[in-house]
Amino acid sequence: MLKWNIGPWLCIATMTLLWPALVNGYDKEMTVYVDAGKKECLYHTVKVGEIIDFEYQVIDGGHGDLDISFALLDPIGLVIVSDYKKPENMHQHEVQKDGDYRFCFDNSFSMFNRKTVFFELIVEREGDANHGDEQWKTEVDELTGLSRDEYYDMKVQDIMDFIGRIRMQLTKARQLQDLLRSHEARDRNQAEANFQVVNNWSMLQMSAMIGVGLIQVFMLRSIFETHGRMHHFWRKLGI
Repeated sequence: MLKWNIGPWLCIATMTLLWPALVNGYDKEMTVYVDAGKKECLYHTVKVGEIIDFEYQVIDGGHGDLDISFALLDPIGLVIVSDYKKPENMHQHEVQKDGDYRFCFDNSFSMFNRKTVFFELIVEREGDANHGDEQWKTEVDELTGLSRDEYYDMKVQDIMDFIGRIRMQLTKARQLQDLLRSHEARDRNQAEANFQVVNNWSMLQMSAMIGVGLIQVFMLRSIFETHGRMHHFWRKLGI
């Protein structure tokens, strides 16, 4: 069984030194509106060797379908990936050129409906975790002048493996929460749209029923009136 023999001050120092290794990369979530007949593009600077993870989902389609066209373009304008009228998708790309990459949502195929799109962009450099491990080990060795036996009883690599597993699980949990939140937003928007349609049809049918009832009352009344204009009209028709 592994045994911990680390003082409180060293735990704080360890997490302080380890923090930069846990926050490497770029992570951005955003919700954008794409008007009917329009195209919206976002830009992000990426370097060679980094990996782009991009996920999007249409959470509101107005009165139309939940779909959008998407394209990822490199700095010189070449299309890397392209989707046509999809409700959601996920893409991963290893960057080969430095520069500003373009992420475009195209709603030009829709004439009336504005689309609401949720997306998440993650940019990571492969091997960043290993680089953070080396930096952490170097800085730990520079802590006080204490010997290894005085400030830890387990291997540094074991600590890093444990922290790495925690980081991976936390990242997966956060991504799952983001996905569930976007699904909840899409379902709520769809339910509100259905509710509005049901209300509109109900009002229309109720108005039609009231109108038909009033017409029937008016026609029956006019049949029994002997001095009204409608009475002469019914007599001409032989009623």
